[in-house]
Amino acid sequence: MVETILPLVLNGAVVKRRGKRLIGPIDAEISRAGFTIVMGPNGSGKTTLLRLMHGLERLAEGAAVWQGTQIDVQKRQAYVFQNPIMLRRSVKENLAYPLLLRGAPKSTAAQTARDWAARIHLENALEQDATMLSGGEKQKLALARALIQKPDVLFLDEPCSNLDGRATREIEELLLETSRAGTRIVMATHDMGQARRLATEVMFMLHGNLHEFAPAEHFFTQPGTVQARAFLKGDIIE
Repeated sequence: MVETILPLVLNGAVVKRRGKRLIGPIDAEISRAGFTIVMGPNGSGKTTLLRLMHGLERLAEGAAVWQGTQIDVQKRQAYVFQNPIMLRRSVKENLAYPLLLRGAPKSTAAQTARDWAARIHLENALEQDATMLSGGEKQKLALARALIQKPDVLFLDEPCSNLDGRATREIEELLLETSRAGTRIVMATHDMGQARRLATEVMFMLHGNLHEFAPAEHFFTQPGTVQARAFLKGDIIE
């Protein structure tokens, strides 16, 4: 098995649907370390870009090249949707499920699930039906279920968009801890404050194109284009 599936290199990557270009061509490299924030107006292609990188979108043109076999790539990345998907099972069973799929002994999966439930402050809800959790609890559970697999790369699509401040803070703390531990994070967000708190680099999408890709400190203080400057000021971009 390879040491890591990173970097991910996009070469002229294009996604089309019913003959219409959604995004691309995109050239970019997701390196081994960092916290990438994907930003842009609604409809700019943020989610499609994440789905492309994760492998949920078929390429019409170009290539997305990982460092490993298809099996390595499938096993060593994870994706958390904006609206978390809960199995109709208990919190403990939701957490243990991906480990059991990979052949972990039931006792090991159960103990790891308990450990992760404690990390996300759901240790008292282990036997509760996951579908009955609050929005913030569901999002934390979905995140923990992805991280329990120890992925090289984690893709997140607006994970805090419907959450209150407390839940958002808890998730951000978990994401920063995860990033420091070595998991590469690529996350779309519309929240400018969140982007400034988390990003080490920014991918700015506009009209389906990767308009800027720069270190966070540069993007937020000296954006390279008129469109990026307007976006950061909160202006409407057409």
